[in-house]
Amino acid sequence: MAQKTYSSYPAIRERKLTATQAQRMASGFAALGDPVRLRLFSLIATAGEICACDLVEPLGKSQPTISHHLKTLFDAGLVNRERRGTWIWYSIANDRLDDLQQALR
Repeated sequence: MAQKTYSSYPAIRERKLTATQAQRMASGFAALGDPVRLRLFSLIATAGEICACDLVEPLGKSQPTISHHLKTLFDAGLVNRERRGTWIWYSIANDRLDDLQQALR
């Protein structure tokens, strides 16, 4: 699947964000603003790469709920996904995470 690209964000203390930068940054932070998605993101980050099938049990949520939250993280550009057979594997979108971190520096 194609990965979304995002322009680099300036550090908020150094320059004002453009409307586009603010919208893109807000979508990333909004996706992480949910406790389930934040835990999913943490599980993916610590694993490096993980199958969606391995994310249901640790969170104690249903598979459709996990899928919904993974889609939100993907749509926000925070995770990459790759289909392998019948399973989808997730990893952190490091460039996107770096952009969000840079904006907060």
